[in-house]
Amino acid sequence: MLLQLILSGISQGSIYALVALGMTVVFRANGVVNFAHGEFFMFGAFAAYVLIHDLGLPFMLAAPLALAILFLAGRMVERVLIRPIALSPHIIIAMMTVALSYLCKGIARVFWGREVYPMPPVFSFPPLELGDLIITTQDLAITGMTLVLVSIFFFFFHRTNYGRIARAASASPRGAALVGIDVDTFTGNMWGVAAALGAVAGVLVAPVTLLYPDMGGQILIKAFAALTLGGFGNLWGAVVGGLAMGVLEQLAGGYVSTALIDIFAYLVIIVVLVLRPRGLFGGKENIRV
Repeated sequence: MLLQLILSGISQGSIYALVALGMTVVFRANGVVNFAHGEFFMFGAFAAYVLIHDLGLPFMLAAPLALAILFLAGRMVERVLIRPIALSPHIIIAMMTVALSYLCKGIARVFWGREVYPMPPVFSFPPLELGDLIITTQDLAITGMTLVLVSIFFFFFHRTNYGRIARAASASPRGAALVGIDVDTFTGNMWGVAAALGAVAGVLVAPVTLLYPDMGGQILIKAFAALTLGGFGNLWGAVVGGLAMGVLEQLAGGYVSTALIDIFAYLVIIVVLVLRPRGLFGGKENIRV
């Protein structure tokens, strides 16, 4: 039972890690939590649904198209809504993302109402059985894709020249602008990448869950708890926090009560903020949002 819970937790935590990683990208670009990031997750899932169910595209083509659509949507959000208020206090930008979240939910309800929609199955392979341990194809796909994307992401940021420029621009936008870096383009790209990461999580989850306009709210809370646990603004913290959240909530649900799964994220946020507000990997600087 323990190994099964840990495996399920890693699979679920991989989704949290991807969403938290996208939120961290925006946090480093603008210094605020994007409370509309759950809607990037939701629209990514629905984009894949429309491309597969309504347009009849194969999953391997629909998935990258959905990511491209969300990348462009993220850039548009930054250009139209965030850039005009970029120099405002952080609370103003945060409130803009809250308003955007409710707007996106409303738009989704216009097209899909309040119904739930099943995504057509993508993988039809039988699960692997290793003794009492059952490993589904979807678990392998989610975990494997997360490992690949996180590896690419960290290689880009830490081993390439453009990645080093991006890190410098996120650390000091004014200093980056003084040395000739196009900070506006950088920030727009970061919002696009963040939206695409949210869409990756949505596309991976879509085949095994029901889709509905409010599905982003719960994943946002889980990812926010992962950020709190790992430390805001820390890329490794987002990944470790997401995986830890997935494993710990599964263990709590399996050994204590399944009711804990629904409230575990809130418990983590409270405990971490009381005992270690910086999180596991957060720096000493505190930024209020």
